[in-house]
Amino acid sequence: MESILLFQGAQLLSISIILLIAYIYRHNTKSKNITATNSPDAGFPHYPMIGTLPSFLKHRHRFLDWSTDILRRCPTHTSCFFRPGKIHGVMTAYPPNVEHMLKTNFENYPKGPRFIFLLRDFLGDGIFNVDADLWKLQRKTASYEFNTKSLRNFVMETVGFEVGARLVPLLKQAAQLDRVLDLQDVLERFAFDSICRLAFNFDPECLGDDESVGKEFMRAFEDAATLSSRRFMTAFPFVLLVKKRLGIGSERRLKAAIGTVHEFVNQIIEARLRRAKTEEIGGDADLLSRFMEVHGGSVKFLRDVAISFILAGRDTSSSALTWFFWLISSRPEVVEKIRAELEHIRSRRGNNGGQAGEIYSFDELREMHYLHAAITESMRLYPPVAVDTKACLSDDVLPDGTFVGAGWFVSYSAYAMGRMESMWGKDCEEFVPERWLDEEGVFKGESPYKFAVFHGGPRVCLGKEMAYIQMKSVAAKVLEEFEVEVVGKERQPEYVLSLTLRMKGGLSVRVRQG
Repeated sequence: MESILLFQGAQLLSISIILLIAYIYRHNTKSKNITATNSPDAGFPHYPMIGTLPSFLKHRHRFLDWSTDILRRCPTHTSCFFRPGKIHGVMTAYPPNVEHMLKTNFENYPKGPRFIFLLRDFLGDGIFNVDADLWKLQRKTASYEFNTKSLRNFVMETVGFEVGARLVPLLKQAAQLDRVLDLQDVLERFAFDSICRLAFNFDPECLGDDESVGKEFMRAFEDAATLSSRRFMTAFPFVLLVKKRLGIGSERRLKAAIGTVHEFVNQIIEARLRRAKTEEIGGDADLLSRFMEVHGGSVKFLRDVAISFILAGRDTSSSALTWFFWLISSRPEVVEKIRAELEHIRSRRGNNGGQAGEIYSFDELREMHYLHAAITESMRLYPPVAVDTKACLSDDVLPDGTFVGAGWFVSYSAYAMGRMESMWGKDCEEFVPERWLDEEGVFKGESPYKFAVFHGGPRVCLGKEMAYIQMKSVAAKVLEEFEVEVVGKERQPEYVLSLTLRMKGGLSVRVRQG
């Protein structure tokens, strides 16, 4: 009874607040005295007492494009904002500010308590959700392992198997049956199988024909990631706390999804720990084995580590490839250039040059400069992690002069940064792979604080090379053997702002063997 009364009280309070906000918003929109943060034509609009809340509620469904439009009008692509509930912060798309946060004053911008609280149920104390000593401990181990040749070989072996034994046969069958596929779903299943093998040498077989236990795990994992990310867009923090306390609505579904994920991973880890008592596991190349060797046998710790790496490996590369295949679907000249590059690489194999069925080697992948540029360009426009957020420990001033108070959070938008004319030129919203190539056609990189897709500074993404290996292996093989026709390619897809940038409704395609 007490819980019901508490919930009803929270509902009544929420309705009252919304009515008040609606009244103030309506009143203020009729006033000529509304000013934005920097000037009447720039920055997030602020209203008395409620800050940016009305605009946030109005544009929450298109948050990335709305915030990009706002930042584009600001002199340094930076604006302050606040909302009720002590939510006060800064959003930026200005490279010097990003470098200041991620590198120059790194210690002052950790993940912070708000970020950690919102993701703790799902990620626990995994590397992407901790600060200070616990982060340094995991980072040191992961950094060493990601630089070993054995791990790179394991990645090549895993990706090669998934591409040759599962992805290609699945696409061939779809071509024979003239069946429409959701390519985003296929790529997510591919990435999930690959990263599970890399994380703890377990194959969930999500790309297989039969329904498997792994597919249930994957669905629960996807639900947990999506529902966890929605916490960041909650307008009234106390409503989230009430839902979490009472176990209702989205919090009830989130708890169930996380329970399935944790149970599944726990079983794998416990089996590995039992095996470790009877035999050596030091020869295994997966990340779980390495963390077991260095940090011991805490099931919870190992589970948190594994879940973080699965999240990073599954969602990022599949998101990038989904947008890549949509972008090239209306640019046949880009597809032809990629195929010409692949044919040139094949021709250098001598007598084996015509054997298109073989998987590309690591050295051959490195030669794919144009494909590398095309994938990079797609991530510039559709970064897998569209927005990243840090907390500010002590009062600070960003390089552009913006004040940041202690306890505020600062977000940088990789999505907005890819759409700034001041950074990329007048064609900033066009898909132009050539902007990443020098005069000789060799790929040239950009500062990680301008192209912030893989972050920068001490927290720079360790899996960058692994991600490119996976993405280039998939893209090269698919484009070499198949014609991919996107159904309704003339329509601009909508995005789902989860922990990564997913395509709403998936990507429907027909494939035909080339």
